[in-house]
Amino acid sequence: MAKEFTREEILNKLTEILVEDFEISEDLIKPEANLFEDLELDSIDAVDLAVKLQYFTDKKIAPENFKKIRTIDDVVNAIEELLK
Repeated sequence: MAKEFTREEILNKLTEILVEDFEISEDLIKPEANLFEDLELDSIDAVDLAVKLQYFTDKKIAPENFKKIRTIDDVVNAIEELLK
């Protein structure tokens, strides 16, 4: 059974991954920040992020769901949904 995380824990881990692995300034990471426009991730970065989140949650985000993700808040919502 997967561990349960609060929204804050998910956001903190996501922030940690983006800062440490993608060298994104922490002050840019806000719920409304667009992963591609504001944070300048590309499609390969998005795949890397999905893999890192998979290690964090022990669950895989379905590709069709990941394609819908655009913002930091979308990522947190997707992980919350995944862990239900």
